[in-house]
Amino acid sequence: MAVQQNKVSKSRRNNRRAHDALVAGNPNECTNCGELKRPHHVCPSCGHYADREVVALADEIDLDEDAA
Repeated sequence: MAVQQNKVSKSRRNNRRAHDALVAGNPNECTNCGELKRPHHVCPSCGHYADREVVALADEIDLDEDAA
C-alpha cells in the first residue's frame, strides 16, 4: 500500500487538479439543416458532412415488409 512521505499541501494538491475541469462543447451549425453538431463530425439529424450526404437516414430507406 502506498504511503506518502510528506504531507501534500492544499495548494500543491489543487494546482495538480487545475487541469481536470471539464470543458463545454463547441457545437457548430450544420450547413445543410442548421442543427447544432460536433465539429468535424457527420450531422446526426440529416447525415451530411462537408455539403454532401454521407449517411442515409433510416426514414429515407424503404425496406420491404418481407425483408424486415
